[in-house]
Parts: sequence; structure tokens; C-alpha cells
Amino acid sequence: MEKSGGATAEELRALCRGPVRVAFDGGCRLVVAGDCGVDRAGLDQALRTVADHRWTELTRWPGSYWVIARTPDGTRFIAGDLAGLRPVFLNRTGTGPLWGPDLGDLARLTGAPLDLGLLAARITHGEHHWPHRAPYRGIELVPGGSAVVVRGSEVSIVDVSGIEPAADLRSGAEAFGSALTRAVQRRVREAAAEVGADLSGGLDSGTAVLLGAAIGPVRAVTCTDAYTSAEDTAYASRIAAYAGIEHHIASGSAEHLPFALTDVPPTGEPAAAAVNWDMDRLYRAPVAGHPLHLTGHGGDAVLDATTAAWVGMIQRGHLRDAKRHACTWARLRGQAPGPYGKALRRAARTGRRESLLYAAGALETGRVAEHPLGWAWVPTGQATRWLTGTGRATVAALLHEAADSAQPEFADEADQWTALRSTGAAARAELPLYEAMGLNPVHPYLDNQVVRAAFAVPAAERRGVATFKPLLAAALPQLPPWLTGRRSKGSFTAQRIAGLARHHRALDRLITDSPLVQAGLLDADAARRTLRATAAGQSAAPIGELHYLLITCQWLATRPAAAERGSAC
Repeated sequence: MEKSGGATAEELRALCRGPVRVAFDGGCRLVVAGDCGVDRAGLDQALRTVADHRWTELTRWPGSYWVIARTPDGTRFIAGDLAGLRPVFLNRTGTGPLWGPDLGDLARLTGAPLDLGLLAARITHGEHHWPHRAPYRGIELVPGGSAVVVRGSEVSIVDVSGIEPAADLRSGAEAFGSALTRAVQRRVREAAAEVGADLSGGLDSGTAVLLGAAIGPVRAVTCTDAYTSAEDTAYASRIAAYAGIEHHIASGSAEHLPFALTDVPPTGEPAAAAVNWDMDRLYRAPVAGHPLHLTGHGGDAVLDATTAAWVGMIQRGHLRDAKRHACTWARLRGQAPGPYGKALRRAARTGRRESLLYAAGALETGRVAEHPLGWAWVPTGQATRWLTGTGRATVAALLHEAADSAQPEFADEADQWTALRSTGAAARAELPLYEAMGLNPVHPYLDNQVVRAAFAVPAAERRGVATFKPLLAAALPQLPPWLTGRRSKGSFTAQRIAGLARHHRALDRLITDSPLVQAGLLDADAARRTLRATAAGQSAAPIGELHYLLITCQWLATRPAAAERGSAC
């Protein structure tokens, strides 16, 4: 963490758990922490960039890293990455800003109290409406794509997203392919030893494995059980055979089902992966201790787009093109195109602010918000029924706040950043779990330059109608067609229902004892009824909301005591 002075390389190395490099010349100082592909000459040359305040250029090196710069006039610049895997948390103190890469350390240092209202709002309405908020009062999360600039006592949040739009998929594909290839192969080359890799059988992890195996030894690991897709496992085996690499498949039993939530290492934030702790330890054991571990995390966020792409087209006046895409998509999936297209037009017409105000009004009046067909600005489900009167009022106030905040107003732009930041946050929260397994995770799809190359391609072009993730095949034509042409994707729904059924009694107690219930924000009985019905297989719809509720309750029950204070940089 840093106050008004500069952090030393030793302090940043301890906090960031990675290499730290420093360049300085006169009054210019530049610190890069984490996995950054810039060489010594490039780092020294960047001091001129620092002196000229060309901040975005400092975030364009390969990798995923923090950058901290100081100019001769005393201006300071602090940035993480676009995805938020390398976060910057900020506390605006009376004596100057205090910032750090670790939320728990900053909360303990400042004594910041929990923001239970925000946690309730995230459970019921998603985390993306408050991208600048952290689950502690007084601590901000600098959103991915933004950075901090400090001039004297003035603290500004500036845009460093640096997206340079391509005309279409074809013109942007080559740049994306080059960026992703470099993101994978630079790490494998620098490891100079066998690396580990997740291999689910899908396009994202499969591509990372194939790119890595093209220049170095890779050992891949796959998990399976009685509930997961046999087709996924078959594809994983085929990819491994095609690459000629060692491949381990772990078969989980009932004791490895999700939602046990026992003996999970503490995390700085609620971690979605905590529910899979037992299975993850089992199948990743053969690669523990390897210099790095490749994953496909982030592939969905950068390679694909949701139907928000078509809402964005309508907002920009391209109604006919949006209708054509949407109708084709609906017919191929056996849906009536008329109601689907109508829902998209309604989302475009209503917009972000009005959708948030409508959701707030539904909570304030007690009416049930309509669940729209297709993409929505404010998706709602059964979780809103878990709120008490106090909870509804608290969350409604936060929705009003979100409606008045400055965020993207085009659906496609808003949704791609939501997907990216959500994936980055999940990967960030999972880091202590990887560490406990003896793994050093690398997420190539979340590298700044990979993200920029993907987001340069219009979302409507990345959203396949008849094909799945068309950017991948266009960007990397050397990949086997049987992989890039895959249109199916395994589901973990049956596995999660089985896990809820096996552990529902312990989960019931976890909800009952939650601070969210004790604070009067959530109705334990309502949440437990949903849990029991879902565990009984009556409906799979609330699984995502239950997942977020349960990891939040688990985090609240196991987080380090707030009285333990961290040390400042």
C-alpha cells in the first residue's frame, strides 16, 4: 500500500507476490510489478512516457501487471490491468490517498467496516452495477480499464482502456491471434520447464494448451465425475493426444461434489471457486509445484458476446441487422423470434438508467419485477424474494445510486466490461486457493493486449449466430477444425444440484448464521426454502443466485478478523 510517498520494490514484491522492476531518471520513477513482458530497454525508454503523462501507453506491454509512476512535478499514476486481476483498491484519507493491491490488507489497515448492504445487493442484482465499490465502506475498487492519477491533494480516476476499434471480425482477427499466441507462449518459453494446464475440453482451455504445447512441454489435467459431460472429457483427451502431451483425468466421487465449503483457505473476497475446493485439489494435484499453470479463464468474456450485442445494434440505429441476427439465432434454437426480438427492442428503448430505476421501484413497492426474455440490464430472479423490508430499502437505495453513476450506456459495451470484470474478480479471489494448491496460475485471455484486441472487434461480430466463438477460428486458422467448430458445451447444473443435495443441511446453517441475516437484510427462511427446493431438483433457475449467496456467507464466516492490521507500503 502507498500513501503520499513511493513504495519500495521490496514492499511491492511482498504485496504483489511477483517480480518487481524499477526504472528512474532524475525525478521520473517507474515501478512495474507482476507478470510483465517488457525488457530492460523498454522499461528505461518508458521514462519519457512517464514524463509526458502518456499513461495508457504504460499499460500496453504484454502480460498482467501493476504499474506505478511518478513524474518530476510530483504527479503519481497507479494502474492495475483491464480485467481487475491486478486490482487497485483506494481509500481517500484525510492525509492523502491510501491504495493497495490487496483488499484485506487495506481493510485491516484502515479499519474499514463491512458493507453488508452492498453484499446483499450483489447477491440479488449482480455486482456489475457498482464497479467502483468494494465490500468495505470507505474503500473503492478502481474499475478495470481505469487508473488513479494523484496531483497534490487531487485524486482522479482516468480511462486507460485504450480500445482501438476494428472495422469487423476479419480485420481484427490477426491482431487477436498474435496477442493470444504471445500471451501463452511467452510464459511457456520463460518457464523453461514443463508447465501445468487446465484442460476442460472446451475451446478456451484447449486453445491455450495447444498454443503452449507448440513450444514447450505441457502437462494437462481434467476433472470428471458421474454428473459432468462425457463429451467434454472426450474432447479433452482428443486435444491432449493431438498435442502429444501428458494428460491426467481425475474422477471425483460424492465426497468431491461442490458446496462442501469446509477447510477452504481464507480469501480476500468471496470466491466463486471455493465451492469446488475438494474437486480442484483432486484433479490439479499432478501439476502442483510446476512453474506456472495455464487456464482458459476469460475466454468466454473476450471471445464471445451475449445478445446484448444486438441490443447495442438497435441503440445505434441498426434495427434491421439486429433483427436478422436475432431471428436466425432464435429459430436455430427453437424459439419464437417475434417475442425475442420484441424483448431486445424493449431493452434498447428502456436503457440502463430506467431499468435500474424500475428495479428499485419494484423493491420499494414490493411488486415482483418482470423477468424479461433474453438479455436484461438488471436481471432479477428469486433472490429478490430473500430480502427483508430493510433489505429491500437498502438495495433500492443502491440501485438509485447506480442509476446516477457514469457507466456505458450502450448495451454491448456495458455487457462486455461486465463479463470481463466479473471474470477478473473471480480469478483474483481464487488466487489464495491456487497458492494453497502449489500452483501459479496464468490467465492469458485476461492480458491487457489480448483484451484490447478482442474488444476491438465489434461485439456483434464476436457473437456467433450459427457458429460458436467465431473470432477464435478466424484468428488462429491453424487450430484443428474439429475444435473450433465445436458448438456444444458441457453443463455443471446436475453436479451443482447433487452438491446442494449432499450438503444442504450444513448450507442451511451457513445461511441462518450469516451476518446478512443477523443484520436484518436477508430472510433466512425464504433463502432456505429456495435452497431446499433447488437441492430437491424442483428448479435449476436459482443455482447461480444460491452460489453467490453461499460463497458470500462462507467468506463472511471465515474472513480474517478485522482487528488484524496490515502494514503500509
